[in-house]
Amino acid sequence: MASIQEQCLSENGNIKGLSKEIRHGRTAQNMSSSSLRKKSDLKLISRVRYGLVRLLLTNLQEVILGTKLSVLFPAIAFAIVADCYGFGKPWIFALSLLGLIPLAERVSFLTEQIAYYTGPTVGGLLNATCGNATELIIALLALWEMKIEVVKYSLLGSILSNLLLVLGSSLFCGGITNMGTEQNFDRKQADVNILLLILALLCHVLPLLFRFARASATLMAVPTLQLSRASSIVMLIAYGAYIFFQLVTHRQIFGAEEEEEDNDDVTEDTPVIGFWSGIVWLVVMTAFVALLSEYVVRTIEEASDSWGLSVSFISIILLPIVGNAAEHTGAVIFAFKNKLDITLGVALGSATQIELFVVPSCVIVAWIIGIDMDLAFNLVETGTLSLSIIAVAFTLQDGTSHYLKGLALFLCYVVIGACFFVTIVPPRQTNPVNSRIMPEAGISSA
Repeated sequence: MASIQEQCLSENGNIKGLSKEIRHGRTAQNMSSSSLRKKSDLKLISRVRYGLVRLLLTNLQEVILGTKLSVLFPAIAFAIVADCYGFGKPWIFALSLLGLIPLAERVSFLTEQIAYYTGPTVGGLLNATCGNATELIIALLALWEMKIEVVKYSLLGSILSNLLLVLGSSLFCGGITNMGTEQNFDRKQADVNILLLILALLCHVLPLLFRFARASATLMAVPTLQLSRASSIVMLIAYGAYIFFQLVTHRQIFGAEEEEEDNDDVTEDTPVIGFWSGIVWLVVMTAFVALLSEYVVRTIEEASDSWGLSVSFISIILLPIVGNAAEHTGAVIFAFKNKLDITLGVALGSATQIELFVVPSCVIVAWIIGIDMDLAFNLVETGTLSLSIIAVAFTLQDGTSHYLKGLALFLCYVVIGACFFVTIVPPRQTNPVNSRIMPEAGISSA
């Protein structure tokens, strides 16, 4: 066992820099996903005589079988076979969703392994970039197919899922476990995330207000698209400042809970695979995420028609639940253990990352490839996002939690899900000729 770990470390040619300080490069998302990992038994593999074969088997054991979600890996192969042999597109869609569950957890695992070698700053940047790789890839592929509404729906769904479903179910489960007392958490991290979410919300509300104001002659020429692009640049600047704040100047706010986990089984002091092995596996896993995401984007309309569900419901409710299942489960587990700081880091951190990084990145990429995408959601979508952020802000304002707060947030998510479940209006038509979203369509569909 020890020789295999030494071989993995020597693969990078440098064993230095593996102190506990490196753990600051880990995010709450990484710690959440680590709760679903299994400790590998390498006794049999250590007896293999040939070093290269032993290293390959070790990597397969750690990457493929080192998670409790490994039973879902066959869904990836089934989805590929179903697509190659022309099976029904709803089947391809469902299998692709199942296959994305373990892939998302493995991407988090691999970025954490690479972070052991790169140091806390670079590792933190890598985690911040790849933390929501699945959502980003699905959004970019949908954007390439000019399905702008799918892009907006899926990203909005990820934000709502983190704020209401993940946080609500975690606080509820943690409150039930600790029925007799209130759970406490550090408000500093939550206050930072809530402030940034309000900033992002402002960037969504203003374009929507301009839609309504276009009825006025004095504001007829207000460039909503240009406002969205400028706001996207501002959001990316804010996200860069947030990463600098998190990794450099105020690291203690985001790393305090992690420092208390020295004896926790979830936290590891050494990597289990080498640096270059981690890079190769990360590329492979990302390629499979891109492939299955392409299946999801291509078959979502057929699945909607076959299942009798609107595209908005599938994109806002089903995609985030399935795509982030591993991360969400980990957040609930830490709430059970009365470690709400990690839970808040998962829920609020992911929502902030999507709002300030993924959403504006899609707008900028659309700008580059000549597709007109703005930040304006419909009235219903913007209203649900606004009320969700307000509800979370009020829930976390006193630094304590109990099961009733979690139940209230969860029920808010149920009501929002019911709202989009009864929505039968198809997405607005977008094409390269007239890809700007018409204000009349946005108002009427709301």
